[in-house]
Amino acid sequence: MGSLYFASDFHLGIPGPSESLEREKRIVRWLESIAPTAERIYLVGDLFDFWFEYKDVVPKGHTRLLGTLARLQDSGIDIEVFTGNHDLWMFGYLESELGVKVHHAPIRFEAGGKQFLVGHGDGIGPGDHGYKWMKKVFTNRLAQRLFGALHPRIAFGMARYWSGKSRMNNEEEAFLGEDKEWQVLYAKELLQREHIDYFLFGHRHILLELPLGSSTLYNLGDWITYNSYVEFDGQQCMLKKFEE
Repeated sequence: MGSLYFASDFHLGIPGPSESLEREKRIVRWLESIAPTAERIYLVGDLFDFWFEYKDVVPKGHTRLLGTLARLQDSGIDIEVFTGNHDLWMFGYLESELGVKVHHAPIRFEAGGKQFLVGHGDGIGPGDHGYKWMKKVFTNRLAQRLFGALHPRIAFGMARYWSGKSRMNNEEEAFLGEDKEWQVLYAKELLQREHIDYFLFGHRHILLELPLGSSTLYNLGDWITYNSYVEFDGQQCMLKKFEE
């Protein structure tokens, strides 16, 4: 089998057009560099700092990334995208236009005899009740229709405000310890009932390779600071950085 690749938290769109474009070009170079060995590529949420699909309108920009994903998918490499807390309003455009698969919740699968659980990692585990309530509102169909009724200029302005608040409040933190990290607590609770070899999450913007008995939990970092990803070569996972 070819390799499986996992990366998350590109946050394209911030902090401004020039910085975002430079990061987008770097991500495209990484995708092109792994294409010869890739069987599947998992992009584990927050590709965009904000994304909302109206019926006939999608956010402008990001054409280099979207075009590259379409080309890789067309070449036979499976691309699977996860929604994150910044880009959860994906309603079918990426599937129909690029041919990729979009997941709105964590998934389980087996590869190379290993069990994987992959998801963005927001709103799992105990605690964080305020965010969990807010996510229920944002994923409510009525709330989405009401937001979609706003003029894009107003809607996107509100979204940028919420994105900024999210970054200030609960991202880009240091590792808090196994007893305080919700992703770790979630994994430990699940491992009491079943075996999973690899957990792969984003969201926290930290580089983490944490053994949990015979399992390992990875947080994939981000492409704002780390340019980080995980490769599974059919035998083991390896946390890497894209260094040109």
